Amino acid sequence: MAHTIEEKRSLLNRASRIRGQIEAIHRGLQEEADCNDILQMIAASRGAIDGLMREVIEGHIESHVADPKDAPGSERAKATKTLIKVMRAYLK
Repeated sequence: MAHTIEEKRSLLNRASRIRGQIEAIHRGLQEEADCNDILQMIAASRGAIDGLMREVIEGHIESHVADPKDAPGSERAKATKTLIKVMRAYLK
């Protein structure tokens, strides 16, 4: 997973923020916080997880699916860009 090693700091920062959000949900449940607050925290953490997933998938596609030998205008390169674009929209 070379792409994750290259972006290790960024990915770890995202994971740390997600951990903090999950801990806040846990605390809120323990303290019987308002349902609206809990739902908002869950939605925010899901968005953060989707962002992390998007970043790792994009790196995976670029590092393991796309062929770096392909010319930028090749059909495979275009398909790779299209796949990443669709994936970003889906996980938005």
